[in-house]
Amino acid sequence: MAKHDFNKESLELHKKHKGKIEVVSKIEVHTTDDLSRVYSPGVAAPCLAIADDVTLAHDLTIKGNTIAVVSDGTAVLGLGNIGPEAAIPVMEGKAMLFKKFANVNAFPICLNTTVASEIIETVKMIAPVFGGINLEDISAPRSFEVETALQDIGIPVFHDDQHGTAIVALAGILNSCKVLGKDLSDLKIIINGAGAAGIAISRLLRCISIDPNVCIPVKQVLVCDSKGIIHKNRTNLNPVKIELLNYSNPENVEGTLKDAIKGADVFIGVSVANVLTAEDIETMAENPVIFALANPNPEIMPEEALKGGAAIIATGRSDYPNQVNNVLAFPGIFRGALDCRAKRITPKMKIAAAYAIADCVMQPDREHIIPKSLNKEIASKVADAVKQAYKNYDK
Repeated sequence: MAKHDFNKESLELHKKHKGKIEVVSKIEVHTTDDLSRVYSPGVAAPCLAIADDVTLAHDLTIKGNTIAVVSDGTAVLGLGNIGPEAAIPVMEGKAMLFKKFANVNAFPICLNTTVASEIIETVKMIAPVFGGINLEDISAPRSFEVETALQDIGIPVFHDDQHGTAIVALAGILNSCKVLGKDLSDLKIIINGAGAAGIAISRLLRCISIDPNVCIPVKQVLVCDSKGIIHKNRTNLNPVKIELLNYSNPENVEGTLKDAIKGADVFIGVSVANVLTAEDIETMAENPVIFALANPNPEIMPEEALKGGAAIIATGRSDYPNQVNNVLAFPGIFRGALDCRAKRITPKMKIAAAYAIADCVMQPDREHIIPKSLNKEIASKVADAVKQAYKNYDK
């Protein structure tokens, strides 16, 4: 079988099509009567109806089924700060996935600013056109500031790099517990990477700001960054990492990642390649679970983790079992939020999405704890769970 050069093929594809998405009219215009209905004079009627009742924009315009994918290009994939123009191909791809998996229209909005206040104000100003905002590839800690400031604009705002990753990771942990006969509440979890995803995973696993009736917190979370374990004696912590200590590292453990991982049940990496060895895995608890999610090269390759005794391994890659891919979460979450006209994505909706994803694996085993990324049924099941959570808890 010939090996693909996906970089070359992708570049050729983008050049041939001049991007991956386009605007398509829903209505044919063949006659002057058609023109009068879609434009002047007939278009005055929906305009006046919306002027009378602004909520009708959801029913009479694209707002009801359209998402803005907003980025400043500062944390694109594994490429880093490459700028707004260079981020467009990724945001176009995200728009395609919204349409393919959840029939949600989406459009890339790449902003020529890295100033949090300017991003916030820009999103507020474009919000009338959209039913929701998917924040994407905005570097931490600004991403936290931006998302938090936009929670009361009347439509859901969701930073997928944070919450999408956290939701799918939680789904995988839930099924890992089923396979290995462990209790979620007994787990000691090490997270390597204190950026957007690492913080969001920590909060979700510890049930921060979530009703205990719908969320089971893990026993303990330790978070490491490039300087080692995040603990109270460090003087180089930003406000987000200081806040993290309210629900992590209760014993104020100090040291390196290799110190932290000793005796841990689960390792979750959202960091960089090759930070662990088989010898490190051997120091973990019995039947350890490894989520090595750095892309394209994980924190430890699955073959190496198996040598160390890993019981279950997940990565961000499609060429290994158990791919943690945000596409399992965000299309269905926004589909559900749009359908019930939620004003925000709440923690309970995120928990509901995680359990729905986990439940899509009917008989989980060590190589099947997460559904396949191209399974089109996932989005509708996640949407239903999100709508039910909104109806039961948040409406």
